[in-house]
Amino acid sequence: MKLKVYKGTNLMSEHTIIDLPTGVVSFYMDTHEPRTPAIAVASGPYIYVYKNLRPYFKFTLPTLEVNPVEADLWNQVKEEKINIFVLREMLEGMRAEGTVLTVRSLRFLQLQDVGDCETFANMYKYTPLKRQTVITCLSTMKKSMAEEDAISCLVLGTESKSIYVLDPEAFTVLTTLDLPAVPVFLSVTGLFDVEYRIVVACRNGCIYTLKRGTTDPTKNCIELNSQPVGLERINKTIYVGTMDESLHCYTSKGKKLWTVKLPGSMTTMEVIDYKSKGFKAVIVALNNCQVHIYKEKYLVNVIKTDDVVTGLKFGQFGREEGTLIMTLKGGGLMIKILKRNATFEEKDLSGGPPAAQNTRLNVPKKTKLFVDQTMRERENAVTMHRTFQRDLYLLRLNTLREYAKSLDNSMNPISSDPTEPLKLNAQVQGIGPTFKLTVNLQNTSLSQPSTSLLITFLFDEKLYSFRKAFIEVPMLVPGLNYAFETFVECLSDKGVSDNIKVFVLKDGKSVPIITGVISMPVSEGLVVV
Repeated sequence: MKLKVYKGTNLMSEHTIIDLPTGVVSFYMDTHEPRTPAIAVASGPYIYVYKNLRPYFKFTLPTLEVNPVEADLWNQVKEEKINIFVLREMLEGMRAEGTVLTVRSLRFLQLQDVGDCETFANMYKYTPLKRQTVITCLSTMKKSMAEEDAISCLVLGTESKSIYVLDPEAFTVLTTLDLPAVPVFLSVTGLFDVEYRIVVACRNGCIYTLKRGTTDPTKNCIELNSQPVGLERINKTIYVGTMDESLHCYTSKGKKLWTVKLPGSMTTMEVIDYKSKGFKAVIVALNNCQVHIYKEKYLVNVIKTDDVVTGLKFGQFGREEGTLIMTLKGGGLMIKILKRNATFEEKDLSGGPPAAQNTRLNVPKKTKLFVDQTMRERENAVTMHRTFQRDLYLLRLNTLREYAKSLDNSMNPISSDPTEPLKLNAQVQGIGPTFKLTVNLQNTSLSQPSTSLLITFLFDEKLYSFRKAFIEVPMLVPGLNYAFETFVECLSDKGVSDNIKVFVLKDGKSVPIITGVISMPVSEGLVVV
């Protein structure tokens, strides 16, 4: 692992780092002239401070308390009171009970060969037992003044579920804050000597807000639906990217404002604070080689890259105030400079409702008629409700009566008799004066055939004449469609028409099984050539 320093796009120097870095920040640690910031790199349990691009100081996290039972076990091994088998059995029992062990004990439990275990124990049993934590996230906080080049404190989260605030001059721990889970992302605002807020995203899928004098961090807790992959804060709103391909926005009190569905998984995010234009937005890098810029919940720009972006940083680069630096998954470095005459339009480039939907309507003032109507409704609310309920009941009653009447008269193209499940369909073809009438019958039963059925018609004898007004129906096999045809002749040339009723009768019953109503078309009349 190396820390590389670039001037422009040219590599100036390289510094070797022992362990994998988990955070890099720049901060001012003194008031000496000229004002030159220092670089802090978090790696394992250490913070490496570089000043003037040279190693300056190494800070080590304070050691944690070792479990007394574990320390006693290693002391007994040193005094040869127990062997490695007893040590292994006791350590495995402690780990099963949830006891936090040191790195030495965990490494010992990973060994499978007896010879390796004995060699490991003999090598380290005389070394003092220590429990060291590691740094998971790193940020900065202004100490007493809010100027750009004011002295800043280092804020770091550790694997031991703690937040440390370090003094930048003496590198001592100013305060320690405990959390219910391991922190992974930090967003710090305010001054340490005045008032500050630390928004922390943890591995348990929750976001906690810490401030001076906080004793219970669970009071201001935001529970997420998925694990966080990024956390930023703009003014009093908190932006969180989650593993379910979503970008959420919350107030500082934990109320959700909106959620935007992203077209891919998020890799990292950063805040744009372009002060000369008064523009603040959130940059989100996705695994589909795209970088989206969101102004509140609106997508204002999309940057396409050749590779997946894994790191983002926006700020001043040389004389340019608006510079975006991106590191790529394949090891590339990309620098984009924002045009000084760039304009930002808050329009939604993604699908969904238009921005005008969020605009408040110009509701007119209440007129005297509206007020009088409101007062009348308020005074006669009971009477109006009873009238509405009565009309509703009458509507339901009339509907049920008509439905029962249609069932009694079989005025339905589908039979309601379970013993004769039939379906009727009628079609009229022709332009007149002679029409072809086709009646389709289908037995909808699964296994029961229909027999002894008749088809007849009810019509105005002065207007229509049937060639065959009575049709005998053979046995209907279930599932098949049967067509019965007859011809109807219109006797009037005055351009009038009427309805014809089709009845399907059962031999021995006076009530039709099915009744269909056919609306006859107007006859075109006899054309003489």
